[in-house]
Amino acid sequence: MLGLRIGLLLALVAPSCALAAELPELSPELREFVSVDAPVVALIHVRVIDGTGAPPREEQTLLISGGRIASIGSEPQVPAGAKVMDLSDYTVIPGLVGMHDHLFYPAPSSPAPAIGGSLALYHEMAFSFPRLYLAGGVTTIRTTGSIEPQTDLAIKKMIDAGKIAGPKMHVTGPYLEGAGSFTPVLRELAGPEDARRTVEYWADSGATSFKAYMHITRAELDAAIRAAHRRNLKVTGHLCSIGFREAAALGIDDLEHGLLVDTEFVAGKKPDVCPDGAEVRKSLLALDLGGAEASAMIRDLVAHHVAVTSTLPVFELSVPNRPPLSRRVLDALAPQSQADYLAARARTDERDDGSGAKLLKKEMDFERKFAEAGGLLLAGEDPTGYGGVLAGFGDQRQVELLVEVGFTPAEAIRVASWNGARFLGEEKRIGSLEPGKQADLVVIHGDPSKTIADIEKVEFVFKDGIGYDSKKLIESVRGTVGLR
Repeated sequence: MLGLRIGLLLALVAPSCALAAELPELSPELREFVSVDAPVVALIHVRVIDGTGAPPREEQTLLISGGRIASIGSEPQVPAGAKVMDLSDYTVIPGLVGMHDHLFYPAPSSPAPAIGGSLALYHEMAFSFPRLYLAGGVTTIRTTGSIEPQTDLAIKKMIDAGKIAGPKMHVTGPYLEGAGSFTPVLRELAGPEDARRTVEYWADSGATSFKAYMHITRAELDAAIRAAHRRNLKVTGHLCSIGFREAAALGIDDLEHGLLVDTEFVAGKKPDVCPDGAEVRKSLLALDLGGAEASAMIRDLVAHHVAVTSTLPVFELSVPNRPPLSRRVLDALAPQSQADYLAARARTDERDDGSGAKLLKKEMDFERKFAEAGGLLLAGEDPTGYGGVLAGFGDQRQVELLVEVGFTPAEAIRVASWNGARFLGEEKRIGSLEPGKQADLVVIHGDPSKTIADIEKVEFVFKDGIGYDSKKLIESVRGTVGLR
């Protein structure tokens, strides 16, 4: 029996070893953050939350070989020579799949007009954000709109080549924005033909998805969707000029942010026109989620197989005293960006009329209803707003807020891992902890199945079987977010 068990174990390990030759040689710079790198690694006595939504399993042994998960079980079967890590009181979850994870952040002292500024500018965080995503347990991201797509593509190549630390990247092309952008960093489309050409150019350059933005017209969106779908690529959208049901009819694949950006309930909304923000808020505050209009919209999205990406952390910023002020966030920020964040946070407290909390609650209720209706809910963070959402940290906060929505911790982790992998077509390789899948996983000191805030206690993040030190990655970017 023992010989049979060893034979089965080796059969699982052997195919994985072929992957080892395909993994890149890590640069000295990247090696500084590596804590675990061995041909075979055994995580013993660990709690496993596997990403499928199933309850946690206690006292498991998870074996990693050749960059893949070789086995998971309650009977330790550890080959001689394996690196053994005793993880009693630790939990392993799948690497998170961040589905709204930009590589940019508000530039110091340039808040958007909506929060008191006059000119919204953004800087590419090519140095700090890839490290912070990985440190936070995010092993795969979709950039979901880019201000520097060529930079994003170059960063992806450097990460894939083992030169710098960061997650696996699915790069979204430049924003597909119509006339009327609130920021000069976005190029405005000149019409449907321009939309088609933009999609084709950036698809040829390596982008794997596209994002429509607030002022795009229906004709431009239609042309972009058709061009992307011809190449089997997907289009998502943060829309305003177009309502959700209009976008679903055109064939959009995903909608960003959820209910709080849907303008179809504004009385007298004009086609292809983004209504005033106050009118949108008024319509949503009055909307009955159990009523005919909202229910029909949800049914329509589900019927058209349109996913919705939750970005609760960025909406939370509109509610006084939320999120809890975090020392690690303040430490990561450059001095001016830290000052900007604290000042904007104070302004939110001063101007509060109670609507922020009501809208956040309504968004949470919508996401729950959408998922219960069979919709595919994805998870992201959107590190924009007025600066309180940072790469990696925001993804962890998103999972915490999904639990506030009403999901169990295991369900919330599934939304933030397997659901994203499924949308990306990567579910056979990532998104859950199963033998044969890539060893992308997060080691947490604590039990997020009981205390979801423990998801912030990341110690190691494995990507393709190599374990990175979360604390070292975070410390390496201290005081840089907002600058680089």
